[in-house]
Amino acid sequence: MKPQPPERRIRQRIPVNLPVTIKSKDGQVQETAATRDLTTGGIFLYTNSRLKEGAELEMVLVLPADLTFGEKRWICCQASVLRVEDNQEGGNFGVAAVINRFEVIPEI
Repeated sequence: MKPQPPERRIRQRIPVNLPVTIKSKDGQVQETAATRDLTTGGIFLYTNSRLKEGAELEMVLVLPADLTFGEKRWICCQASVLRVEDNQEGGNFGVAAVINRFEVIPEI
Protein backbone atom coordinates (compact mmCIF):
# COMPACT_ATOMS: atom_id res chain seq x y z
CA MET A 1 0.00 0.00 0.00
CA LYS A 2 1.33 3.41 -1.01
CA PRO A 3 1.72 5.85 1.94
CA GLN A 4 -0.33 9.06 1.87
CA PRO A 5 1.65 12.23 1.17
CA PRO A 6 1.88 14.64 4.10
CA GLU A 7 -0.76 17.36 4.36
CA ARG A 8 0.57 20.58 2.81
CA ARG A 9 -2.23 22.90 3.87
CA ILE A 10 -1.52 25.33 6.68
CA ARG A 11 -5.17 26.30 7.13
CA GLN A 12 -7.80 23.94 8.51
CA ARG A 13 -10.20 22.53 5.94
CA ILE A 14 -13.85 22.74 7.00
CA PRO A 15 -16.06 20.08 5.44
CA VAL A 16 -19.28 21.88 4.53
CA ASN A 17 -21.88 21.49 1.77
CA LEU A 18 -23.04 24.96 0.74
CA PRO A 19 -24.56 26.28 -2.47
CA VAL A 20 -22.22 28.65 -4.29
CA THR A 21 -22.87 30.71 -7.40
CA ILE A 22 -19.91 30.69 -9.76
CA LYS A 23 -19.18 32.83 -12.78
CA SER A 24 -16.10 32.52 -14.94
CA LYS A 25 -14.27 35.70 -15.84
CA ASP A 26 -14.74 34.95 -19.54
CA GLY A 27 -18.52 34.59 -19.03
CA GLN A 28 -18.63 31.04 -20.41
CA VAL A 29 -19.76 29.52 -17.10
CA GLN A 30 -22.46 30.81 -14.78
CA GLU A 31 -24.12 28.27 -12.52
CA THR A 32 -24.80 27.12 -9.00
CA ALA A 33 -22.39 24.56 -7.56
CA ALA A 34 -21.92 22.94 -4.14
CA THR A 35 -18.92 23.08 -1.84
CA ARG A 36 -17.24 20.01 -0.37
CA ASP A 37 -14.91 21.93 1.91
CA LEU A 38 -13.31 25.31 2.33
CA THR A 39 -10.62 27.28 4.13
CA THR A 40 -9.86 30.99 4.25
CA GLY A 41 -7.45 30.40 1.37
CA GLY A 42 -9.19 27.82 -0.80
CA ILE A 43 -12.34 25.99 -1.78
CA PHE A 44 -13.27 22.62 -3.27
CA LEU A 45 -16.61 22.43 -5.04
CA TYR A 46 -18.59 20.27 -7.42
CA THR A 47 -19.85 21.81 -10.66
CA ASN A 48 -21.59 20.63 -13.82
CA SER A 49 -19.09 22.44 -16.04
CA ARG A 50 -15.56 21.34 -16.78
CA LEU A 51 -13.50 24.38 -15.87
CA LYS A 52 -9.94 24.85 -17.04
CA GLU A 53 -6.96 25.00 -14.73
CA GLY A 54 -6.01 28.63 -14.30
CA ALA A 55 -9.54 29.90 -14.98
CA GLU A 56 -10.53 32.95 -12.96
CA LEU A 57 -13.84 32.71 -11.06
CA GLU A 58 -16.11 34.97 -9.07
CA MET A 59 -18.04 33.08 -6.41
CA VAL A 60 -20.82 34.17 -4.07
CA LEU A 61 -21.83 32.06 -1.08
CA VAL A 62 -23.51 32.44 2.28
CA LEU A 63 -21.52 31.26 5.27
CA PRO A 64 -23.85 30.01 8.03
CA ALA A 65 -23.76 31.55 11.52
CA ASP A 66 -21.94 28.55 13.02
CA LEU A 67 -18.96 29.26 10.73
CA THR A 68 -18.90 33.01 11.33
CA PHE A 69 -19.33 33.08 15.10
CA GLY A 70 -22.84 34.47 15.22
CA GLU A 71 -24.32 35.79 11.99
CA LYS A 72 -24.60 34.38 8.50
CA ARG A 73 -22.38 36.27 6.05
CA TRP A 74 -22.61 36.77 2.29
CA ILE A 75 -19.15 36.40 0.79
CA CYS A 76 -17.89 37.30 -2.69
CA CYS A 77 -14.61 35.60 -3.67
CA GLN A 78 -12.20 35.98 -6.56
CA ALA A 79 -10.50 32.63 -7.14
CA SER A 80 -8.25 30.72 -9.56
CA VAL A 81 -8.81 27.08 -10.50
CA LEU A 82 -5.90 24.86 -9.42
CA ARG A 83 -7.15 21.48 -10.60
CA VAL A 84 -10.23 19.74 -11.98
CA GLU A 85 -11.21 16.14 -11.17
CA ASP A 86 -13.84 13.89 -12.74
CA ASN A 87 -16.42 12.88 -10.14
CA GLN A 88 -17.36 9.27 -10.83
CA GLU A 89 -20.42 9.35 -8.52
CA GLY A 90 -22.53 12.17 -9.91
CA GLY A 91 -20.98 12.90 -13.28
CA ASN A 92 -19.97 16.34 -12.04
CA PHE A 93 -16.50 17.80 -11.84
CA GLY A 94 -14.55 18.48 -8.66
CA VAL A 95 -12.82 21.85 -8.70
CA ALA A 96 -10.06 22.94 -6.33
CA ALA A 97 -9.48 26.68 -6.35
CA VAL A 98 -7.30 29.13 -4.45
CA ILE A 99 -9.11 32.20 -3.10
CA ASN A 100 -7.18 35.27 -4.20
CA ARG A 101 -9.36 37.71 -2.29
CA PHE A 102 -12.77 37.88 -0.68
CA GLU A 103 -15.07 40.42 0.86
CA VAL A 104 -18.16 40.39 3.00
CA ILE A 105 -21.08 41.86 1.07
CA PRO A 106 -24.48 43.11 2.25
CA GLU A 107 -27.23 40.50 2.38
CA ILE A 108 -29.01 40.23 -0.95
